[in-house]
Amino acid sequence: MVHFIWGRRRKKLAEECLSNMNLSDETRHGFEPTLSWLNQWACSRSFGLGTLIPWDKDFLVESLSDSTIYMAYYTVAHLLHNEDMYGTYKPHPVQPEQMTDEVWDFIICGGPYPKSSNIPSSILDKMKQEFEYWYPSDLRVSGKDLIQNHLTFCIYNHTAIMAKKHWPHGFRCNGHIMLNSEKMSKSTGNFRTLRQAIEEFSADATRFSLADAGDGIDDANFVFETANAAILCLTKEISWMEEVLAAESCLRMGPPSTYADRVFANEMNIAVKMTDQNYRDYMFREALKTGFYDLQAARDEYRFSCGSGGMNHDLVQCFMDVKTRLITPICPHYAEYVWRELLKKDGFVVNAGWPSADGEIIAALKNSSVGQATNFKQTQKLCMPFLRFKKDEAIAIGAQALELKLPFGEIDVLKENLDLIKRQIGLEEVEILAASDPDALAKAGSLVSLLNQNPAPGSPTAIFLTS
Repeated sequence: MVHFIWGRRRKKLAEECLSNMNLSDETRHGFEPTLSWLNQWACSRSFGLGTLIPWDKDFLVESLSDSTIYMAYYTVAHLLHNEDMYGTYKPHPVQPEQMTDEVWDFIICGGPYPKSSNIPSSILDKMKQEFEYWYPSDLRVSGKDLIQNHLTFCIYNHTAIMAKKHWPHGFRCNGHIMLNSEKMSKSTGNFRTLRQAIEEFSADATRFSLADAGDGIDDANFVFETANAAILCLTKEISWMEEVLAAESCLRMGPPSTYADRVFANEMNIAVKMTDQNYRDYMFREALKTGFYDLQAARDEYRFSCGSGGMNHDLVQCFMDVKTRLITPICPHYAEYVWRELLKKDGFVVNAGWPSADGEIIAALKNSSVGQATNFKQTQKLCMPFLRFKKDEAIAIGAQALELKLPFGEIDVLKENLDLIKRQIGLEEVEILAASDPDALAKAGSLVSLLNQNPAPGSPTAIFLTS
């Protein structure tokens, strides 16, 4: 009965820890059934390396029970070893036999100061300080195959030994990696080491393709074609920046003023916010999409929309700055080159900080005037078809379809972009009219019946005429 009650209490603590952890949905779904079925577990073994059971020196503590709080050891390891990871010799006066249970209790478990220890108090205090600074573990990255064993024991052992404030905050679990949609295998030759990939594709192109390989718990897919395309894509982007900076005087000077300017500025705001969230969620493929591909597409659309008027100088400079910062975690060497050699910025881009979204641009778009219908009889005639349309739209996109106003002045926006509309569709003239305007109905003439197609906010009806 004692074992049963103790086991239930341990399980409850583990479930509490899990409920507060930062996990992907797939990872959480892997832990929940494991905590449900995991019951009795042998705590000892008779072979291998490990810690002897205190009451029986012929047996060792079972490996999972003995090895899943080693992150705590990382916090003080540099004070215990004579060499660091780079081979630098740094003598330390602490010997293994001095790290007694009382010392570890003091460092990790909040125990009393170990008065019997002969370790200098300055070192004991330093180890305690290091542990308190670095713990709890914000993130532990591991394979999805360890969810049902190693990582579950990591939760159990932390909740059994440590105070709640030191329980792990999050795990990031991933699958294996495939090459060109096939399992890596030395026997078939479908295999690359990191060094081989870097020598073949370069460091940044390798990182680019790894980021694009996939998010989530499924196996990632490193595609050679993506790595090769990344080389061309990054090189092409450098060439575009060089050309724009060389012809900087041809850009439109002054503050952003056109509708295309405001939309492009807002696209950059969206990229900053979404990419930041994607990086925080360790969704690197999504971060690559929002911080590189989508931002590049917005730039291309802006360049086309500006037409003969040209792009705004300040916005182009802002674009190059923002895009360089957003891609830095994935392609740091490319980003540093652009930052220092092309943009002539001081310092390193990795130290430049995350760009901030311009709230004024978002507010300006939201506060744009919205045209109001004046002919309510005409609106009444279209009411029922419009309601059916809004019902279908609400089912498709949600409650935002039922907003009473568009977040912009539709007629004003269309008129402001007449040149773009003509270039996109290949028209000589374009006229924007309100369906509720009697003069507009008169201009439609014999084609007035086309207005029965129910133009609605955000969905105008087009009438094409030939001369």
